[in-house]
Amino acid sequence: MYHHFRAIGAPARRHIIETMRRALLALSIFAASVQAQAPTTVRQIFADKCSGCHGAQMQGGRAGALTDDTWTYGGSDDKILESIREGRADAGMPSFKTTLNDQETRGLLLLIRTQATAAAGKPATKATPVTNGVIKSAKQSFKLETVTDQIETPWAIAFLPDGRMLITERPGRLRIVEKGKLLPPVEGIPTVWTRQDGGLFDVEVHPKYAQNGWIYLAYSEPRETNRSMTTIIRGRIKDNKWVDQEVIWRAGDELFTAINFHYGLRFVFDRNGYLYYSLGDHGKPESAQDLTQPTGKIHRIFDDGRIPPDNPFVKTPGALGSIWTYGHRNPEGFSFAPNGTLWATEHGPTGGDEVNIIQKGRNYGWPVISWGLMDNGLPTPTTAKVGMEQPVTHWEPSPGIAPILFYNGIKYPNWKGNVFVGMMGHEELRRLTVKGTKVIEQEVVFKGLGRVRDIILGPDGYFYLALATPGAQLSSTTQGSIVRLVPVK
Repeated sequence: MYHHFRAIGAPARRHIIETMRRALLALSIFAASVQAQAPTTVRQIFADKCSGCHGAQMQGGRAGALTDDTWTYGGSDDKILESIREGRADAGMPSFKTTLNDQETRGLLLLIRTQATAAAGKPATKATPVTNGVIKSAKQSFKLETVTDQIETPWAIAFLPDGRMLITERPGRLRIVEKGKLLPPVEGIPTVWTRQDGGLFDVEVHPKYAQNGWIYLAYSEPRETNRSMTTIIRGRIKDNKWVDQEVIWRAGDELFTAINFHYGLRFVFDRNGYLYYSLGDHGKPESAQDLTQPTGKIHRIFDDGRIPPDNPFVKTPGALGSIWTYGHRNPEGFSFAPNGTLWATEHGPTGGDEVNIIQKGRNYGWPVISWGLMDNGLPTPTTAKVGMEQPVTHWEPSPGIAPILFYNGIKYPNWKGNVFVGMMGHEELRRLTVKGTKVIEQEVVFKGLGRVRDIILGPDGYFYLALATPGAQLSSTTQGSIVRLVPVK
């Protein structure tokens, strides 16, 4: 190459050298600009402005610890934000309202909450006290009865009209419990992708199962070169074999990627027989706002996969007709309220797990607005924007919310009218008291008994829960169990 360069005339050589010099100068200026504009993470802000007094791990020093739930000036979100913005002159804490913007201040609050939860220890170390086998919550005492503990990482439960229970196991097995006995895995289930969030997901029974025998499954389907994507199928079970399989929805090849998280998938049929299903953003947050993409959405279809003509974007050029709502990160819980409205849980980033009321055609904001920390270590610039829905409630930090269930039965009389949500990361079952569209009270019914992946009401009127082993990680495959909550007077 050197000899070729020498062969070029001197004026041409000087022109090439000058062009390269200018290009390198422009590149260095651009790199410096990018570095100057790169966002400072919340952890960097804390290290720079807060750790000198509160300690590098918030353990305390010249000022108090931030992880022991002891607050001189109040520990509510508003009080902590006030302390950061206004300072506490009598304690020697300066005001940061002129040096930190609202986004950065809110990020510090989220970081404090997250660090405090981590400092408190794993949820499994705080198991719910059980007295003579009885768990006493505020309004209802009950016992946990084990239906089976011979399963691995249960994901979902469904009941057939004859009382048989269906269980999906993350590694790719569909199991049946018949008259208290766990049967061998159903043969013929498709191969599933089980890395990170992948696996066999929800199971749902057709409302007219007695007439048609359809059972619906969702799973992460593998492709060559370590790619996968969510796929929805239906089939029937005959002699413990999966038969008559039909594909209800499968993504185009371009959506099968090596990203192994945020697959969704939760099913629910409404009273009119429409099937709703959720798809997470599959690691591409921007797709949640793109109506030409299926990810980051809740979809509504007929039971055979056809698109209802009254869906909100059927006539929108380029939009996918199956979309019911958009702007979602990863919804993993559905339940209909007594008035027929659909409620959904949604995984946020670090902080920002949500419960939403799902309304036709609405935009739920992800990733434009959120109550959590984003991948860059900062929260979104704002938590609200015109045209984007606000959650009914949200949590900071994220408890790992998954299933949701409205209860209006008679077996647990003191729980009638309440909403129950299961937490995976915090290993909790929570009871929410709801008035209209507002959550006015929360109670941790139990904690530390395992990741709560599903909640369903059985034909006997009792709660059935799918639990992973206490302390298990989200992406791990481990022993799990199905338990029944039996009320005790």
